[in-house]
Amino acid sequence: MVVRLCAENRIKFSNSVENLIEKYEVSISAIVCLELQYLLEIKRIAAKPEKIISNLASSIGLKICDKNFNTIISKAMSLSWTRDPFDRIIVANAAINNSVLITKDQHILEHYENAKW
Repeated sequence: MVVRLCAENRIKFSNSVENLIEKYEVSISAIVCLELQYLLEIKRIAAKPEKIISNLASSIGLKICDKNFNTIISKAMSLSWTRDPFDRIIVANAAINNSVLITKDQHILEHYENAKW
């Protein structure tokens, strides 16, 4: 979602997702910053993670979630439907408060009931 939000030609979300972004505070798991760094290193994105996060903080009020990392990891340990550590931590971060998670990832959409696309 973060990469799509900051794309020059912003990829259109569904109306329901656009409404969520406009209506509610948007936050990301801190692990998203590391995932963006990985994407930069393999040249799937061109901008530095700090710039992406800063731009989105300015444009839509994006925040980095400050939930306790130990709590997130404890929850992630129960998410055995994926081996991807980024997905486990991102979903766990959202699941702690039963928050909506905006994602295009079909595997997450199938397994986390509050995932939207």
